[in-house]
Amino acid sequence: MDLRKVKTLIDLVQQSGIAELEITEGEEKVRISRGSGAPQQMAPVTYVAAPPPAAGSAAVPTAAGAPAAPAESEAAAAPEGHVIRSPMVGTFYRSSAPGAKAFVDVGQAVKAGDTLCIIEAMKLLNEIEADQDGTVKAILVENGQPVEYGEPLFILG
Repeated sequence: MDLRKVKTLIDLVQQSGIAELEITEGEEKVRISRGSGAPQQMAPVTYVAAPPPAAGSAAVPTAAGAPAAPAESEAAAAPEGHVIRSPMVGTFYRSSAPGAKAFVDVGQAVKAGDTLCIIEAMKLLNEIEADQDGTVKAILVENGQPVEYGEPLFILG
């Protein structure tokens, strides 16, 4: 099978949200799956991170802006700003390389098109850009953590 066809299939899997695709052409067979190990690792992280905001969402919004407590910051900022969500499953990185300066920090002003982070999916680095102007109110994911499709990454105000 032609390498260009395989690359096109990988792009289609990334964009469509399907978990797995298998194609057979004569004797050649290609199977593309979206990180079979990531959902198993992701589930505990998601379940651990999700309950604290739900449990404290009524009391926490008054304590907004606590950078040392991302769960509290998420609960406080979630209803108050524009949410930037992950367009794919992958690994979240705040900078272009280990030890490099982060693309954005809390409190920083950004313009539409500015790079906010990188999500690595299937060994490809995908830059995630701001879709509107604003100020970064919260960063909801830790560097190097796996993310799911649609998971909130940033809150812009």
